[in-house]
Amino acid sequence: MSLHLGENIPAGGIPILYSFRRCPYAMRARLAIHAAGLTMQHREIVLRDKAPEFLKASPKGTVPVVIESDGVIEESLDIMLWALDQNDPENWLQNREDSLALIAQNDGPFKTSLDRYKYANRHDNDPETWRAVGASTLENYDSILAQDPYLLGKQPTLADMAIFPFIRQFANTDRAWFDAQPWPHLHRWLDTHLTSDRFAAIMVKYPKWQAGDPPTLAPLA
Repeated sequence: MSLHLGENIPAGGIPILYSFRRCPYAMRARLAIHAAGLTMQHREIVLRDKAPEFLKASPKGTVPVVIESDGVIEESLDIMLWALDQNDPENWLQNREDSLALIAQNDGPFKTSLDRYKYANRHDNDPETWRAVGASTLENYDSILAQDPYLLGKQPTLADMAIFPFIRQFANTDRAWFDAQPWPHLHRWLDTHLTSDRFAAIMVKYPKWQAGDPPTLAPLA
């Protein structure tokens, strides 16, 4: 996609990241950008009042979106790969194909169950039914994590970082219920991510961006 002019030109060659702090898709993009040590112009979007410059760059109107010298990147997983293909000091791209397979399961069936559990009133569904569907995936993750500390072995990979924000969202839908489940390995894995310095860094609060604001450079590794 060709770049739009005006506020969407990356000043000084520094890419622009349109983001929303609580969006799990935006979280995983920010995690990869932070791990890669990239400096971005962070532009915080308010979903109920989206900046027109953001909509010009990406008419679909969902975050995250990156604007860099070669064009616009509109999907969170593409942004993760874009960042890590530039610099992957922690080797998150090891077992890349296995990671992508797990992420596809997360972004398909598990995300469907999560949405229908968390937003049951929107879908006219029984939340407990969809919670049980999602729980089957979480039970599987717990079994995997009983063997190794991360989903694909001894070290975190793309899969862990792309999936973690959605497990967080599922857990927070009813935290008391989640904490009561017999998934000690999944609980440990989730807590490892939640208490990490990286997660704290990518969850810094930024004010709503609007045209004319000075650039906010973040996240810095």
